[in-house]
Amino acid sequence: MRAKGDISSAGPVSGDLRSFERAQLVLSRDDETGHARLGQRRGAILVVEDDFLIAMEVESALAGAGLEVSGTASSVDEALDLAELRRPTLAIMDVRLAGGRDGVECALELLRLHGVRSIFATAHSDQDISRRAAPARPLGWLQKPYTMTSLIEAIDKALDELSRRD
Repeated sequence: MRAKGDISSAGPVSGDLRSFERAQLVLSRDDETGHARLGQRRGAILVVEDDFLIAMEVESALAGAGLEVSGTASSVDEALDLAELRRPTLAIMDVRLAGGRDGVECALELLRLHGVRSIFATAHSDQDISRRAAPARPLGWLQKPYTMTSLIEAIDKALDELSRRD
């Protein structure tokens, strides 16, 4: 017996039905947060995280919440290249990244070059890092380990703040 909304084992299904099911999911409420799904209308998110499994989990959670993911990067250079190509609205930024530069430097460059602000999601958030990151005008801080629900809530708050400034 298949679960309600599960069309994977239903046999041949027309494209119209699949589109209808997807549309219902986008309009449904998120059971974990109780919030309406945010939808892709609000902007794209760049995920800057050098841990592949965390990056994939974040990307999946954002997509599940109806947010557009403009890409994932594990280094400053990758993040800057993606920002140039895809013009994200904001970035989810880890402090420790692959390569010689860290997430604070990345956030500063994203703001300077592209006007992209960041939410720091990291296990490394001491006073020195907070002081260095202040000129990047962070939209929030999440201490690892964090829940995907708290991440989505931080993004929602950040997108609201950014939309008020436009």
